[in-house]
Amino acid sequence: MFGVLILAFVTAIGGGTIRDLLIGNLPVAWLQHPTAGWVIGAGAIGALFFGRHLKRIQFLLFVFDALGLGLFTLIGIQKGLQHGMTPSVCIALGTITGCFGGVIRDVLLNKVPLIFQKEIYASASIAGGGYYFLLSSFQVNEPLAAVASIAFIFTIRMLAVRYNWHLPVWFVPGGKNPRNQR
Repeated sequence: MFGVLILAFVTAIGGGTIRDLLIGNLPVAWLQHPTAGWVIGAGAIGALFFGRHLKRIQFLLFVFDALGLGLFTLIGIQKGLQHGMTPSVCIALGTITGCFGGVIRDVLLNKVPLIFQKEIYASASIAGGGYYFLLSSFQVNEPLAAVASIAFIFTIRMLAVRYNWHLPVWFVPGGKNPRNQR
């Protein structure tokens, strides 16, 4: 049970914590809003009790993950903007916010993180961040640009899984380069 709680907390707050540490936003967000800890704990305990039923709603969980990726990417971008960062730094902060909780979780589980595989995940976050700044350059009002960017990230992620889109593989661990194999 302790392991499940730790993994839930790390996944939920990892990306935002790294972002806040990088920009000097201290204390980090989840320490400023202790309700977050209670929500994460309640979700983890609920998952423990109803874990065997979660397979039935796997698609719904995937949908919420894709929405969360978009939402947390935009939260990271907006935090960067509040601290006067450049668009490229804001996109990096958005990607860190959206993805790095899962990276820390996977490292703790001794798994290769999803974003280090050919999966379209962090690249959807980066593309959505670029889309946000593109819309902003055309003077689209901020709330509309944010919602459109979240929808863009969500759509890329959903389509990538639905149609089995993957990034090209340039290097295979173990020293085998797929480009040299026949």
